[in-house]
Amino acid sequence: MRIVQDPSRHFTLLRDLATPGPDVTVAFDICGGDRIRARLYGRGVPALKGTEHKADLQVRPVDVRAAATRLARRWKEVFVEYRPPTADGRPALGRPEQPYATLTDLSTEPLDELTYALDELVISGCDLLYGTLLGGEGRQVAMFREFLSGALAGEGLRIRFDSDLFLPWTLMCLRPEELPAPTAGLAGLFERFLGYRHQIEQTGGSYLWQGDRPTPTALPVVSLNHDTGIDRHRNTRAAEVAALLSQDTTFVERTRHRELAAALSDPALRDQLMYFWCHGAFHSDGPEPPALAVRLSDARIVDAHLVRERRRDVGEQTPFQPFVLLNACHAGVPSGESDRAFLGRALIEHGARGVLGPQIEMPQVFAAEYAYAFLDRYLGGRETAGQIAHSLARRFADTHRNPLGLAYALHCGMDARLDRVPTATNDQEQEATV
Repeated sequence: MRIVQDPSRHFTLLRDLATPGPDVTVAFDICGGDRIRARLYGRGVPALKGTEHKADLQVRPVDVRAAATRLARRWKEVFVEYRPPTADGRPALGRPEQPYATLTDLSTEPLDELTYALDELVISGCDLLYGTLLGGEGRQVAMFREFLSGALAGEGLRIRFDSDLFLPWTLMCLRPEELPAPTAGLAGLFERFLGYRHQIEQTGGSYLWQGDRPTPTALPVVSLNHDTGIDRHRNTRAAEVAALLSQDTTFVERTRHRELAAALSDPALRDQLMYFWCHGAFHSDGPEPPALAVRLSDARIVDAHLVRERRRDVGEQTPFQPFVLLNACHAGVPSGESDRAFLGRALIEHGARGVLGPQIEMPQVFAAEYAYAFLDRYLGGRETAGQIAHSLARRFADTHRNPLGLAYALHCGMDARLDRVPTATNDQEQEATV
């Protein structure tokens, strides 16, 4: 049926803004420059007289950021760069030198080694949440910690961390005593990760675009922004990802800084999905903290400043409202003062519906595998980004014993979904009086 008159159009323009709120919202506000106020509310949290829970935490923001950096370093040292030990110091026969960085399926790797590595990561993730962020013995902090742990001990919630601190929430872990029925072994370790238990998004520092959503097109506009020098020997699924992106879409490929800069300057730019496959590094401009920047094939820096300079005068009525998969494997662990969210925040400020990317140095083999699995489902237009990211984290953990899916995090976009024109059936496109 085709609607020939829609008297209520002006009441339905903001359809995406009617998305139900998350089950739990946890806010961490930096007050006075050196104090963190935590707030907790939502239908998934028991309320005290209908109000939110709040407490002034007994930790400084700089210490929390430093602890988050240590956690990222632990993932690199303990897992990504793990080398099986041998008596003579040489690689173990029949195994890659760095199996966790070169294999996606770890189900045939020695269980005791994998369990030991994951146990170390769980301890570090638990220490960041309980030892650093929620540490302290004051009554307010203790009550807040209890109510937050009670909410996080559930499963399948939609959780928003609205925070001035951009932290690896999916890599934080619950203590065994917080779980209603702890499981033994490797499965029990996976169950303690927040990213395994819940859909999670990080917000804060930027507003989602408030303008009208553009009308879906017959073929979604999809762009591949990449460095052609990555994986020249085709050891990953990068070529398959590119083929997937170009199937039944209006496909745009960009490999140079000038091409991306020109596209960002175009008021008519209407990418619905942007995929970045490139290297990243933490770049500093003078006294500013280092921030994540990426490079395409010509090695010129693409950062938040480029996005803001090119999109500043475009205006609010723009069709550029993409979901962004920023699959940039950054080189080197950043310092505690580095701004990991700078580029993603700029994209969201200028229209992006969400940004998904790794929080650690991600091996290329897994990064390409994850991208293929995520994009294959997102391009179908039936699932939200939050549903897909959560499902993939659990699938890689349960099926392949691989925790790297937990290291991908959403900056906004938990409810983002690709807008597709519905496929016509025999009963469609027929006028009827209603």
